[in-house]
Amino acid sequence: MIEYINNPIYDKTNNIYSLFLAKEKLQEDDTILMESDLIFEEGMLNLLINNPNPNIALVAKYESWMDGTMVRLDEENNILNFIPKKAFKYDDAKDYYKTVNIYKLSKEFLRDKYVPFLEAYSKAEGNNEYYENVLRIISFLNSHELRALPIGDMKWYEIDDKQDLDIAEAIFAEDKDLLTKYYGRYGGFWRFPQMLDFCYLVNPFFPSQKLLDEMQANFRTLLTEYPSGLKVNSLLASKCWGIREEYIIPGNGAAELIKALMENLEGKLGIIRPTFEEYPNRLPQDRLVAFIPQNEDFRYGIDDLISFFEDKEIATLLLINPDNPSGNFIEKEDVLKLAHWSEKKGLCLIVDESFVDFSKGWNHSSLLDDSILKAYPHLVVMKSISKSYGVPGLRLGIMASSDKDLIMKMKKRVSIWNLNSFAEFFMQIYEKHENDYKKACEKFQEVRSLFEKGLNSIPYLHVMPSQANFFFCKVLPPYTAKEIVMQMLKHHNILMSACIAKKGIEENRYMRIAVRSRADNDRLLEALRTIII
Repeated sequence: MIEYINNPIYDKTNNIYSLFLAKEKLQEDDTILMESDLIFEEGMLNLLINNPNPNIALVAKYESWMDGTMVRLDEENNILNFIPKKAFKYDDAKDYYKTVNIYKLSKEFLRDKYVPFLEAYSKAEGNNEYYENVLRIISFLNSHELRALPIGDMKWYEIDDKQDLDIAEAIFAEDKDLLTKYYGRYGGFWRFPQMLDFCYLVNPFFPSQKLLDEMQANFRTLLTEYPSGLKVNSLLASKCWGIREEYIIPGNGAAELIKALMENLEGKLGIIRPTFEEYPNRLPQDRLVAFIPQNEDFRYGIDDLISFFEDKEIATLLLINPDNPSGNFIEKEDVLKLAHWSEKKGLCLIVDESFVDFSKGWNHSSLLDDSILKAYPHLVVMKSISKSYGVPGLRLGIMASSDKDLIMKMKKRVSIWNLNSFAEFFMQIYEKHENDYKKACEKFQEVRSLFEKGLNSIPYLHVMPSQANFFFCKVLPPYTAKEIVMQMLKHHNILMSACIAKKGIEENRYMRIAVRSRADNDRLLEALRTIII
């Protein structure tokens, strides 16, 4: 039987009054108290009911998305005190637990402690308060009657607005919608702090702690002051990457520059598939000419490209090097041969080297060099700073070319304030931290090598060689890519890319796996080994 107790002045009171109206019922039996805006795993109630303690509050370790009442615990999970919103301190957040707002309370506790305090508090403070305040007062009396029960990795979410609903829909999506819910976010996975993201690609060893500390020390100024305009930021980019100012343009991520560049192109674009679809997605299909390597590992060299595109009617050729998602890499000397061939043909050659700093010999592999750009005026070099520098939140990318007319057209296509202050400040201070960056790139080589050995030990994966910060893997029968990715997300809270949007590959057969820290990589390998053929 369901019995309702109506609060006729709900719009003038808070939850303390709604609970006050139910005070007689609270004293009749043991009670489970929960709020109606929660969604949680079914097993959470069993966790609560089966616990031998008569008075229990479910709690979760504090994460950035949480809001509301927090608690502190002692070593035995006794609740030391309740921390209301107005008393929250970010410096102490590491010690906080969030109340899930699901409680088990005994009849005796409710009759002898909670309801009397509830009546007294309501009379003293009014009805526009929260019922947790009563628990807070009881905890002040040094009472250990109410204990906390941490829920660990169990899933739950509190839904107060449409953003919360959107996140909860992803966490609790049905299998058929699960991947779409996550992939469709295009990032923002810090909203899921316990999830390991092996989908998006960044340097796990940079920025250094020193750089982070310097950014943090200037946070208030950077947040409250306007950034400089495009001219100043072009000067900073020129200084940062050693390119003449008239040769370079910084962007709000490489994505902004790719969009502007594609809109400026005429004729057909030669591409290599599978590829980073941000480029071809900007053009109609009839303007694309695709080369697909005819081998198991999607390997190709300069001779393959020249042979294929020699008689094709293209105006521009795109080379992503190392390639995404295959990890194929072409040495600098050969890329320059391709630039020479393109120059003779009158073709524009776009080289996206967003991952080049992960390659062996990375410090000699970049085409970001004034003499190279000057020698090949039809060459355009694109670089996402997010990937190799590990700062995707800054939204920073650069494009370089000695074609000054092209650079000027690009600068007219973007906003005068296309960079935020944090991205500008990063370029301003980067040179001081360049040695740390070099160390991070060297350390990455070792970690990638170890990870590759681990992935090669997984019997249902065919791992392709890579000079980037990811591996392209073919999933062998009887499994499929979606099946593996789904199991990792549902059972291990690890997100991977099933390459759903990639063209030129067999559907549902390939995954791209990012390289993270050694500890994270080991956690993924352990999870993958739970799937046994």
